[in-house]
Amino acid sequence: MKNKKIFIGLAISLLSLVTSCRSEESLSPENETAITDASAFTTPTRIDGVLLSVYSAFKSGNVHGGRYIVYGDIRGVDILKETDNLVTAADIFNQIPTNSSNSITSFWTSSYYAINNANLFIDGMNDGGTNVVGAAKGKAYIAEAKTLRAMLYYGLLQFFAKPYADGNGAKPGLPLRLTGIKGSGSSELARSTVAEVYTQILKDLNEAEIDLPLTNSSAALNTTRIHRNTVIAFKTRVYLSMQKYPEAVTEANKIVSSTAPFVSPSGVAHKLEANIATIFTNYTTSESIFSMPMTSTAGDFPGTQNQIAYYWTPVASLGGVGNGEYSVNPAGILANTTQFTVDDKRRSFILATNSGTKLWNMKFKTPNPYTDYVPVIRYAEVLLNLAEAKVRSTNTVDAQSIELLNAVHGRSDAAKVFTAGDFATPVAFLLAVDNERRMEFMGEGHRSRDVTRLLATFPAHGSAPAKGLNDVGYIWPIPSTELSLNPLCVDN
Repeated sequence: MKNKKIFIGLAISLLSLVTSCRSEESLSPENETAITDASAFTTPTRIDGVLLSVYSAFKSGNVHGGRYIVYGDIRGVDILKETDNLVTAADIFNQIPTNSSNSITSFWTSSYYAINNANLFIDGMNDGGTNVVGAAKGKAYIAEAKTLRAMLYYGLLQFFAKPYADGNGAKPGLPLRLTGIKGSGSSELARSTVAEVYTQILKDLNEAEIDLPLTNSSAALNTTRIHRNTVIAFKTRVYLSMQKYPEAVTEANKIVSSTAPFVSPSGVAHKLEANIATIFTNYTTSESIFSMPMTSTAGDFPGTQNQIAYYWTPVASLGGVGNGEYSVNPAGILANTTQFTVDDKRRSFILATNSGTKLWNMKFKTPNPYTDYVPVIRYAEVLLNLAEAKVRSTNTVDAQSIELLNAVHGRSDAAKVFTAGDFATPVAFLLAVDNERRMEFMGEGHRSRDVTRLLATFPAHGSAPAKGLNDVGYIWPIPSTELSLNPLCVDN
């Protein structure tokens, strides 16, 4: 890996920023010029550009704009590997990444690059930027950066640290860098515990919730820029990952009405889109709480071999737009025709080729340069998070939890309606929710964290072996680039 991609070399990431920006929906700066860090926070226009650069780093193809989604799904049983290409994460699928793996190194360094961008922005605002834009806007801008930082640390935890429930967060977590690095000599930092990292994540999110606007000025900005409900929705995911179910319920109740049809009672009026297919063509519906926008402008799409459609869809001659790196496992959730019925509209995303012997996920299907928006969190997840958290909190299947499950399922399969009689035990309900998550979010990067947060085993599938909690490969090794620069950081 080139030296400029090693973490310590990313410290000056905000020293070449923008003087002007495209529309905020793009989240990518235009007309980059060399602005010194002393001048980056001197005008509202420049400050806007610096903040959009934080978003741009977050949506990198190596992080949340591409590979984070891919890595999250290819460890699950519903995906099969079609190539042995290490550049496109064959080692991640096989659960055998090494310290020098391109996949884990690029994800780690790009994540910390984005974290450093957020840190430098927060530092700059505290050092004078807030005085330029005013107190209210300054707080809101910092809140956006804190939310992105929290999401990035959460993403890293899912792969590089043991789940919170394994030892109540006492296991090694991540180096917790919270101030911006502008030069060499600042890389040495021991790993905080998993609990300490989650504490910081929740601190950032709780502080951000207070300072963010209830809504932004358009449907596009409500999808691509963070607002209050973005933070609340993400906290439901965080608390679920920590197995703190009452807290997940509390957060979800802020943005989910008590009865169907479920709509957020405050802030952006989030609700399920009537047809799930619409979400992947009209990217700014009220269901899309937070997504990464992509455009055809150079530098504003995921880049070579980072694009989700490149991984999931077959080559053009077979009706796809990608390279056919990963297919859908016919023996996975697709085989559950009791819950995933043949009439379920979500099956329309599946393309069969090679006389039906190969199946492909076509949720993301715009051709090169691959401008599909990348979902970070949708309202459907919040509803399922609430349903699961309620039942896990009380060990009882209540009427609202069943309604929440039916809302997500019925949108795509109105003929199948769950009733209390379908669930003889809470375990049966939780299995149905887990199945629903696999059906609803296939290709959106959820599966790995849904396995690890429950300390479950990754089942064997294709060439991938089963991996249990204490097996080598269940969590990833720390990249050698970090270990070489940071002697205080211990490996997994």
